[in-house]
Parts: sequence; structure tokens; C-alpha cells
Amino acid sequence: MTSKFLLIGLHILLIPLSSTEECVICDYFVLVGEPIAISCPIITLPLLHSDSNLTWYKNGSATPVTTERDARIHQREGLLWFVPATLEDSGPYECDVRSLNHSNRKRINLSVFKNDNGLCFNGKMTFEQKVMSTNTGKIICPDLEHFKDEDNNQPEVHWYKECKPGFLDGKRLTLAEGEHAVLIHNVTVQDRGNYTCRMIYTYMGKQYNVSRTMSLEVKERPLQTRPEFIYPKNNTIEVELGSHIIMECNVSSGINGLIPFWQVNDEDVDSFDSTYREQFYEEGMPHGLSVSGTKFNISKVKVKDYTHKFFCHFIYGSQQFTAYIKLERPAQNIQGYLIGGGVSLAFLVFFTVFIYKILKIDIVLWYRDSCHLFLGKKVSDGKIYDAYVLYPRNRENCLYSSNIFALKILPEVLERQCGYNLFIFGRDDLPGEAVISVADEKIRQSRRVIIILVPEASCYSILEDVSEKQLAMYNALIQDGIKVILIELEKIQDYATMPESIKYIKQKHGSIRWKGDFSERSHSASTRFWKKVRYHMPSRKNGSSSGLHLLPKDFHSP
Repeated sequence: MTSKFLLIGLHILLIPLSSTEECVICDYFVLVGEPIAISCPIITLPLLHSDSNLTWYKNGSATPVTTERDARIHQREGLLWFVPATLEDSGPYECDVRSLNHSNRKRINLSVFKNDNGLCFNGKMTFEQKVMSTNTGKIICPDLEHFKDEDNNQPEVHWYKECKPGFLDGKRLTLAEGEHAVLIHNVTVQDRGNYTCRMIYTYMGKQYNVSRTMSLEVKERPLQTRPEFIYPKNNTIEVELGSHIIMECNVSSGINGLIPFWQVNDEDVDSFDSTYREQFYEEGMPHGLSVSGTKFNISKVKVKDYTHKFFCHFIYGSQQFTAYIKLERPAQNIQGYLIGGGVSLAFLVFFTVFIYKILKIDIVLWYRDSCHLFLGKKVSDGKIYDAYVLYPRNRENCLYSSNIFALKILPEVLERQCGYNLFIFGRDDLPGEAVISVADEKIRQSRRVIIILVPEASCYSILEDVSEKQLAMYNALIQDGIKVILIELEKIQDYATMPESIKYIKQKHGSIRWKGDFSERSHSASTRFWKKVRYHMPSRKNGSSSGLHLLPKDFHSP
């Protein structure tokens, strides 16, 4: 403990040895119409060497200021005089000190101001002074030493508070230092305000006012309080094993030199463990308070550090006050795992849905092909056909024929390659049978209705299939609830001419557009178009999805 007190004492002794920095740009201000003498901040004039020469310049001018005493602006005895100053004199000036081996130049800024309206001072051009309440304070009138009369005496100084005389009572407020200062005994907050000192300066037979205004601030002295811990307050902190930690102990008081210190197991921390480091400090605070503190540094937390309490002590009077900190390992962050798991699960669900959206058709078809052996024997639904195919019969003079698709390509893929059973009007009906009767019967016996759509109606017989189409829509949508599959042989831009039932199905379930041609490659059940058709068709226990059974090479469309 002795070494700690010596260390702090040495720090306190070293404080007065530091010196303030010399100003680089010095500011002067003067009331318009009053004289002012500006000194050069490079060197104190009585110490100016005999071989040195001091010259003043208006900033930016190479011509020195005159030494003629009757000039309003002149240099005299090393000072730059303005007798009196005008508003135009505001600006920078330079003093140049030269000797045989040295040259130095400094810049000074002069501000010439007017007083505030109705006042004897300008609130922005005052000398700030501070005193502490209950103390004896002094208000000093600065920079009057150059204004002396012909007998080398300083003229009488008159004092005003808030521009009013008569505030001196000769007891609590008295003059001091040859009237150049006001002494205030037992300062109170009522003494704050603006104090102006004024004297008459005579030069070359003319008299000039010289005034200074001091803004006095009174700081209240705080009540003497008993020291108390700011931190710690017998608390526990979580620290990872092997981590670096700095623990602080702070004590607030109005007493200088109060030194807190750390101990563990009744030993100083640096004696308990040589890797521990302790550092003391003291900081001034407003209202005369101070904070004394010590930092305790553990470079690497070890297992044994969790078993001790680290005590901070300070001694006040005959009493010792104590607070402690205890280290503990942090609890596992379950929340982090939960958040991470939730994010991962959400990503997995999103990814699964995304993949399913893309591969939904392939997954369903794979499931039908792979798992039909385990589905067992199906219960008969009384249906004979997997789909009833409804298509527009084209006329002989049209180049494009829907017959090729309906009578050749559709059976080749769905019946031959996939094992479906289709009823196609014009292929499976008997000559002489009534269209309406056959259509009604066969649609009832079908699980799906496939409607083939074409963009232009001019090449197709509308009257031949309109009743059949209406009946199919009635059975599919109203009576039996049969699923309808729309196939566009070409892109249909406008459905305005289509029946309302077709529009409804298109809007609710969409359509499948044929993009193939009449080549063998387009007749494979493994192409994207036929996968979409098979997806909407009912599942087949004996269906083949290999797509390897293609049309014979000698197949030709009619």
C-alpha cells in the first residue's frame, strides 16, 4: 500500500511543473473611441535584448507602423498604440522581433466594438472571472499598467456594477490594489454580474476614457458529503473463461487524495497474483467534487478467478468501506440457438417449397410410378375411360389440322406410352350413333375431359361440336364434377370469343400449351408438355412413364 501512496503523491507534485503554451494568435478588444496599447507576445519587453529590434506591421503591409507620437496609430516603447481606436482599426497586426541571429514574428488580432444599446459595456466583449461562493473573491481591472499620467502615476479608477455606481459598501465590498481591484468577502450568488472599471487617460493634452468590463461568475461550493461507492455495488458480472477484463472501482467525494484499493483473500491483488495489474487515478468534477478510482486488469481470466470475490476498499476517518465484484461464467445463449434454428428451419421450408414449386410435376409423376405397387388394389369407380377427348374437327381446305393431334399424337403418347384409355369422338364412336347420346354416355364414363383449343374458328366446324362441348361442360362442371384439361395447340391471345365455361376453367385452372411439332422427339412422354398433361390425368397402376416407347420411324401424319 505504501508504494501506491507514493505513486499518487509524485503525480500530484509534478502537476505545478507543467507550463502553459504561448499563444500563437492573441486577441485584444477595445471600445471604439478609447485608447489601447498592444504588447508583443514573443518576449517580455523588460527582457528585450539590446541587440533586438521590435517592429510592428499592419497585417499584409511591408511598411512598419510609424513611431511619430502624435500619430493616432504609432509604436512607442515596444507597444502598438491606438489613441484612440476606431472601428476601421479592427483586424490583424504583426510584431517582428529581429536580432543578429534570430527572427520571430507573431500575429495579434484587434477587435474594436460598440457597447450594447443603453449599456456601458458589450456583453460579448468582457473579461470572464470566476470566484467560489463563501470564499473571498477579487475582481481585477486588467491591462491598465500602461495608462499613466505625466508624473508616472495611474489615474483614479471608478467602479460600476451593471453600469451603476455606489455598489461598494466599504465592508463586504471594498477597493484593493490601488483601486485596480474590488475585494468581495463571503461571496454569494447575488454578487455575479458585470463589473466595469473606468479611468481618464490624458495624452498630448487630450483626455480619453479607458474602461474594462468583467463578467463575474459565482460557483456554489457543494456541501461536504461522505464518500460513497459509485461502482461496484456488490454485483456479479459474466465473463468468458480466458477473456480479458478490466474492473473499475469509483468513489465519489469532496475530498482530495482518497485512494480506493483492490484486495482478494485479504491480500492486495498484485500480491495475490503477479499477472494482475492495478492503476490508480483521480478526476475533478463540477461543484468541487472529485472521483477517486482504481482499475484492476486481469489479462486472462482463469478458473480460480470464479471462486473469489474481488473487494474494493477505501478508508474514511476511522472507518473502512467495502464493495465487491464476483465473476461468473455466462449462461449458454439458448436464444441464439433458437434463433439460429428457427432461421434454418424457415430457410429449409422456403427452400423445400421453392424446389417443390419447380419440381412438383416430376415429384408427383415419380411418386405414381414408384409407389403404385404399394398402393394396393384400387376400388372401382365405375369409369371406363381415363379421358374423353373433345376437339374441333377441321375442314378439308385448312392447312393446319387438329385431327393430327387428337387422332394420332394424343393416342400415341397417352395410350401407347402411358397406358391411358381414351374415348375420342370420330375414332371410337360407331357410324350412325347420335352425337348427343354418345357424348352424354361417354363423358359420364370418363374420369377427365380433355378439350383441345385452337386460336382461329374459321377452319373448324362450330355447329358440329357446340352441343357436344356444352354437354361436356355441363357434366364436368355441374353434374359429375369431372376435371377438365385445356390444351392450346397455339397461343390464344384473346378468350373473348370463347364460351363462359371455358373462360372460367382457364381463369381457375389455366391451360397447357402445345409447343411441339410432328417430329418423333415431340411424341415422347418424358417431354415437359406431356408431363404436365400426365400430371392432370388420373394415376395408372400399369402406366409407363419411361417415355422410351416412341412412334415408329415410318409414322406420317395424314
